[in-house]
Amino acid sequence: MRRERPVSRFGTVEVADLPDDLRERLEPLVEKTGFVPNIFRALGRRPAELRAFLDYHDALMDSDDGLSKAERELVVVATSGLNDCLYCVVAHGAVLRIRGKDPQLADHVATHPRGADLEPRQRAIVDLAIALAGDPGGFGETDVAAARAAGLSVDEVWDVGSITALFAASNRLAHLFGLQPNPEFFSMGR
Repeated sequence: MRRERPVSRFGTVEVADLPDDLRERLEPLVEKTGFVPNIFRALGRRPAELRAFLDYHDALMDSDDGLSKAERELVVVATSGLNDCLYCVVAHGAVLRIRGKDPQLADHVATHPRGADLEPRQRAIVDLAIALAGDPGGFGETDVAAARAAGLSVDEVWDVGSITALFAASNRLAHLFGLQPNPEFFSMGR
């Protein structure tokens, strides 16, 4: 039996205890899903940082331009797996299962992104994301050219890179916090 761990080594804040603007922003999510993702409870200790995180997250992940929402989650799962971030793999794996309508894709991409059986466009997205996440100093024109040759637009390449960068930060925060995934995420989309 697994021993219980705290959600975050720095504690958490409940939605009811957040400033009004953040509470109003998160309440629709809570109503829709029935729970508050632990990352928001952990970041709630610093409301200004939670606002900044939500603003950048929403700008990248809620866009209807270019990448589909499932493709955006694909980037998160691939790079979070590469970064050994259990929280983000579990949370965004759940969202990818739902948005991608595939109960196996997230697990394959999280554990073996280079060998996962993907459609050509998905392969280009994952390859670009893991090139930037896995060897940022070696990332360059060859990686961008390969993505462009596979059909990604300049803005889609930008989005893959921006999502990879945001979740590099998110992965490190989850590691810093010792953040535990919400139990609800494990069964979503299965």
